[in-house]
Amino acid sequence: MDNFLAAAIEEARKGLAEGGIPIGSVLVIDGKIVGRGHNRRVQRGSTILHAEMDCFESAGRLKASDYRRACLYSTLSPCDMCSGTALLYKIPKIVIGENRTFRGPEDYVRSRGIEVEVADNLECRELMADFITRNPRLWNEDIGE
Repeated sequence: MDNFLAAAIEEARKGLAEGGIPIGSVLVIDGKIVGRGHNRRVQRGSTILHAEMDCFESAGRLKASDYRRACLYSTLSPCDMCSGTALLYKIPKIVIGENRTFRGPEDYVRSRGIEVEVADNLECRELMADFITRNPRLWNEDIGE
């Protein structure tokens, strides 16, 4: 498994241990992790703190040229909000742990020139399946259902 996807999974596990939704993300530039995050909607009482948004926030302010060399890793297919942020900053590549549980606007993101790679990682799938079985209401809230 890719070390950066493993780091995103580590973030997802942190979120789960905190009582949140097990989705994690890392932002990589020039082979180094510059931002880490996990879904903190529950922990912070937030409407928007998905894993990717937490990751972008932890990376801090970056130059446009930095984002254009970045790769965003997420354990789950990014939603419209998180994909929109990647589009806004022209991040060229997104690596997704799995998209069976939830599929964001991947085709649209590709149509805008971003490379999207889906790892279909078993650990990512199992984290989400176990969580949804135990917390269906919280999961539905997270995806706006």
